[in-house]
Order: sequence, then C-alpha cells, then structure tokens
Amino acid sequence: MTRPLIRIEDIDDPRIAAYRNIRERDLVGREGRFIAEGRVVLNVLFSTSRFSAESVFLRDNRVAGLGELITHIPEDVPVYVADGSVMDGIAGFEMHRGVVAIGRKPATDGAGLLDSLPREALVVALSGIANHDNMGSIFRNAASFGAAAVLLTEDCCDPLYRKAIRVSVGAALKVPFARFPDVDTLAASLIERDFSLLALSPRGALDIADVSRADRHALLLGSEGHGLSEEVMERLPTARIDMAADFDSLNVAAASAIALHRLWRG
Repeated sequence: MTRPLIRIEDIDDPRIAAYRNIRERDLVGREGRFIAEGRVVLNVLFSTSRFSAESVFLRDNRVAGLGELITHIPEDVPVYVADGSVMDGIAGFEMHRGVVAIGRKPATDGAGLLDSLPREALVVALSGIANHDNMGSIFRNAASFGAAAVLLTEDCCDPLYRKAIRVSVGAALKVPFARFPDVDTLAASLIERDFSLLALSPRGALDIADVSRADRHALLLGSEGHGLSEEVMERLPTARIDMAADFDSLNVAAASAIALHRLWRG
C-alpha cells in the first residue's frame, strides 16, 4: 500500500503553520518543537532518534527518491508535499533540500540522565558553547567516539537548533543530552557519580596522549573565545593537546575530536 501524501497548495494552510518563516522562528523558539532538515537527518529521526515527529514536509520533486525514508515514517505522522514555490513561500527562503520535519523536544533531567548511564561511560561536558556549528560538530564527534551523553550548562546554545542538527548529521537527535544550571553544578553531579572529570584547555597540565581512560570519564570543554575559567582550571585535572610551538589553539570542535578519540581508544 502506498503511503498517502497530503498536498499543500496554499502557503496559509494552517496544517503547515509550524513550518512558516523557519529562519525567524529559529531565533525565537518553537514552543517545544524543533526543525529537522535533510534526508540524512530525517533518516536518523525515524530510525535511531530519541525524539518523535509531528509531521513531515517534502518538496514534490524529492518524493520519488525518498521511498525508503517514507516507509520508516510512522503512520500517525502526516506527510505533506508541495511544489517548490509553495514550500519556499511557507519557509520564507529557498528550501534547496526540500526535506524537513517537525520534532518534539522532551523534558530533560540532568540527574536522571546521569543515573541512567552504565558503569563504564564516556561523556562530554560543555560550558558556554554558543556557536551552533561547534555544537553540531561536537555532537557528531561524541557519536563517532562512543560518548554516552552530552551535558550542557544553561549558557550553551540549543543542540536542537536547525543548523546544529544539520551540522551534527543527526547526532544531536541520537546522543542523549541534558542541561545543568552552571559548570559547578555539572561538575559536582559528575564527581558524585564517580566520574573522572578532565578539563581540556591549551593551558592544561597533561598532554592528552598521556591520559589514562577511567571507567567513567567526562571531558569538559569551554567556549572557543574565553575557554574555561581559571577557577575551574585550578579545581579540576586538566589536559592539553600539544601542537606546533608557533600556534596556540584549536577550534573547540576539532579539539573535542582529538580528545574524545584518545579517551575512546583508552
């Protein structure tokens, strides 16, 4: 049986209101919703994601090549289609990919997430990460190197922002995450649960290559501009990534990949 598709011909159709003016609404929030965009991301959403979807919206000239994806969409999730001009009018810009969905953000509990982790676990802890490209890349690295969770302070940007999800190639939908009020609360919660917490910074005491992996290990990363505070660096074990003498730092996402690979290999 062929999956029924719902044709949209009016940009003011109330059934697709959640897709209207996507860029502007990314900035002000979506009342507990998020936008998943692109074939790869939707494949994650409907296969290994922890999130549910409200609906899917496709450009009609993409439908023929999305047969396998469409079969994975639950029957209770409506699939809307429109031609390019209607879809672009609804979104507010030219939707080249023409494959989007609305997902639902569940409530998250940091303590509950930590308590659910296995005895052996590698987690990523983030403080002050405000760039969506970096956030998406860190989630992609976390998924690549087996991180069980990503923990964020409240001043981090949203991993479910449209661009962050896209850059993560869907990893932000797959790797569990939760927020904590501040870095002190986050660190205390990890230490209470026997995690060895390692702060990564160009000023770190140890070369990351010399760090031995613990059963429970947490890698703490700070913002690319300010990094981690001196207070945090003084209280926690620290590590650095050695590099050429005439250059002092890496992009935080690149640094996360190197450090996570080291801890993953153990």
